Amino acid sequence: MQMDTFSYDNKIVKYFTIATAIWGAVGMLVGIIIALQLYIPALNLGLPYTTYGRLRPLHTNAVIFAFVGNGIFMGIYYSLQRLCKARMYNDVLSKLHFWGWQLIIVLAAVTFISGMTTGKEYAELEWPIDILVAVVWVIFGWNMFGTIIKRREKHMYVAIWFYIATVVTVAILHIVNSIAVPVSLFKSYPVYAGVQDALVQWWYGHNAVAFFLTTPYLGMMYYFLPKAANRPVYSYRLSIIHFWALIFIYIWAGPHHLLYTAIPDWVQSLGTVFSIMLIAPSWGGMINGLLTLRGAWDKVREDVVLKFFVVAITAYGMATFEGPVLSLKDVNALMHFTDWIIAHAHVGALGWNGFLTFAVLYWIVPKLWHTQLYSKKLANFHFWIGFLGIVFYVASMYWAALVQTLMWKEFTADGLLQYPNFLETVLQIVPMYVIRSIGGVLYLTGVIVMMYNLFKTAKQGSFLNDEEVQAPALERKPDQFNKAKKHRWLESRPIQFTILTTIAVLIGGIIEIVPTFLIKSNIPTIASVRPYTPLEIHGRDIYIREGCNTCHSQMIRPFRSETERYGEYSKAGEYVYDHPFLWGSKRTGPDLQRIGGKYPNLWHYLHMIDPTSTSPGSLMPAYPWLAEDVLNISTTEAKINALRAVGVPYPEGYEKIANDDLRKQAEAIAQDLINAGVPADSDKELIALIAYLQRLGTDIKVRQQ
Repeated sequence: MQMDTFSYDNKIVKYFTIATAIWGAVGMLVGIIIALQLYIPALNLGLPYTTYGRLRPLHTNAVIFAFVGNGIFMGIYYSLQRLCKARMYNDVLSKLHFWGWQLIIVLAAVTFISGMTTGKEYAELEWPIDILVAVVWVIFGWNMFGTIIKRREKHMYVAIWFYIATVVTVAILHIVNSIAVPVSLFKSYPVYAGVQDALVQWWYGHNAVAFFLTTPYLGMMYYFLPKAANRPVYSYRLSIIHFWALIFIYIWAGPHHLLYTAIPDWVQSLGTVFSIMLIAPSWGGMINGLLTLRGAWDKVREDVVLKFFVVAITAYGMATFEGPVLSLKDVNALMHFTDWIIAHAHVGALGWNGFLTFAVLYWIVPKLWHTQLYSKKLANFHFWIGFLGIVFYVASMYWAALVQTLMWKEFTADGLLQYPNFLETVLQIVPMYVIRSIGGVLYLTGVIVMMYNLFKTAKQGSFLNDEEVQAPALERKPDQFNKAKKHRWLESRPIQFTILTTIAVLIGGIIEIVPTFLIKSNIPTIASVRPYTPLEIHGRDIYIREGCNTCHSQMIRPFRSETERYGEYSKAGEYVYDHPFLWGSKRTGPDLQRIGGKYPNLWHYLHMIDPTSTSPGSLMPAYPWLAEDVLNISTTEAKINALRAVGVPYPEGYEKIANDDLRKQAEAIAQDLINAGVPADSDKELIALIAYLQRLGTDIKVRQQ
C-alpha cells in the first residue's frame, strides 16, 4: 500500500491554545469585577467606561467568543487534522482565521466599553463587526470543509459530524439575527421589532448555546475523552442517535426563554414541548461520554485530565436537565428573571465549557511540546479549587433566586405585597452576591495556576511546528448504498451529510418564526401605540448604550404579583416599534415597562445623578456624565430614516423637522426641572433619557396603583 508523507500544522493549534488561556483569564477577571460591582457600586468608578452596564457584555462575550471560541478552534484544528489524516486545507486561511478572530475580540472590547452595542444579548456587536464575524467564519468553514474533502480517512468520525453542524448552524443563526439597517458606522437598528425580534433573538440566543457552546464541545468530547482514557467510545449507535436527535430538537427550544411573555401561546408551547424532549438526546450524549470510562475509574482517580472530563460531562448533564425543567411553565413562573438563570448559565459555562477546555489544555500541551505535564500537584490543585469555585458560585445563586422569587410573590393577609419596595429584595441577597464573587475568585485562581503550569510544561519541552506523519491515500472509488449500513454510507459523503444537517436545523426555526411575520393575528396591534418621538429615540439609544437593559426588564407577566407591583401586564402590540426589543432576561432592578408617569422628572434626574438620593441604600451606579454630555442631534435625521426603513411609520420628510420637535420636548422637560429647583439644560443627554423613561407604558391605559 502506497503511503503519503505529509505534516500536521501544530503552529495554528499553538496559537489558539495560548489565546484560549489568555482570554479565559481576561473574561473571568471582568466577571469578578462586575460581580463585585453588584454590591459595591463605588467600583463602577463614576466613569462611563467602567460601569456594570458596559462591562457585562464585555464579560459574556469574552467568555463565550474569546475563551470558549478559541478553545473550540484549538480542539478542532488539532483533532480534525488527525481524524482526516490530512493537514489543514490552507495555512493562509488558518492564519487569517486566527488573527481575524482576535481582531474581532479586540474590537468587541473597545466598542462595548465605548457604549457601542445593539443591546441584543450575546449579539451585542454592531453591524461592521458582525460582517467581519461572518467573513472570518466563512474562512474557518472553507478551511474546515476543504480539509474534510481532501481527507485520507474514508469515514467521518462522530466528532466531525458535530463540527459540521456547528459551522453550518452558527452561520445561519448569526446572519439571520444580525440583519440590521445602519444609522452610522457603529449604530444600527435591527429589521425585526418587538415580538418578532424577541423570537429571532432567542432562537439565536438559545441556539448559540446549542451550536457554539455545546455541539463543538461534544465533538471535542468524542475525540479527546477516548484519547485521554485510551478507550473506545461506549456506543457508536448511541452517538448517531445523539447527534441527529440533538440538532433537530435543539433548534425548537428557544421560546422557553419567553414563557408568559407577549409571544403567541402556541410558540411558547412548542418551545416547552421540545425542551422536555431535549433531555433524551442530551443525556444520551452524557451517558455515552461517562460510560466510555467504564472499567477505568481507577485511572480517573489518578489522571487529572479525566477528572476534568468527568466533572465537565456531569455539568453538561446537569445543565441539560435544568434547562428543560426551567421550561416547565410553573417552574418558569417562579425562576425566570431571578439569579437561578445566572446559576444555570454558569453551570454550563464554568462546568461544561470551562472544565472540558481545561481537560483538553492539560492533554494537548504536553502532546504539542513533547513532554510531561510540569506539575500534577498544581493540576490537581486547579481541579479542586475550580470545583469549589463552581459550588460556591452556583449554590449562592440558587439560594439568591429562591429568596428573590419568594419575596417578589409574597402577599400579606390583607392581600397587599409584603415587599412592595424592590430594593428590599436586592439588599436581602447581598450576602449571596458576596459568596458568588468568592467563588469567581477561586475559579480564576485555578485558571492562573493552570497558565503557570502549562507555561512551565511548554518551557521544558520542544515544540514542533510541522509534525511529519504517513498515511495511505484515500481510495476514491464509489461504494453502493447499503440499507443495513446507510449511516456509514452517509459518513463518507460530507456534502450530502452537510445538506441533511442543514435541513434538520432549519425546520424548527422556520416553523416557529415565519408565521409571526406572515400571520398578523399573532401580533395584535393597538391603535393608541405610536412611534417614539425624536427625543425619545435618542433617550432609548442612551438607555441601550449604558446597558440599562442588562438590569431592568420591560416585560410584565400576567401574574398578580407582577401586576400589583408594576401595573397592567404587557401586550404584544405595545412593542411594534421597538427596534430592538428590551424585554430582558434578569431583574437586578425592577421592571420599567410602566415607569412612565409614575415619578416626576425631578425624581428621574436625581436618581440618575445619585440613586441613593431617591432610593436610600440603592446599589445602582450613578450616571453624572449624562447631565454634562451634550446630546448629539446630528444623527436624528439618519435615525428617523433608518427606523422608517425597518417599518416605523414616520411621515415622509419628517426627518427634516424632527429636531424641531426634539427641542420643544427637551425644553419642556428642562423647564419642569428648573421649576423644581434644578438648573437643567435642555441639550443634555439626561433630558433625552428622562423623555424615554417617561414614555414607557403610557401608550395604553394603565390601571392606577
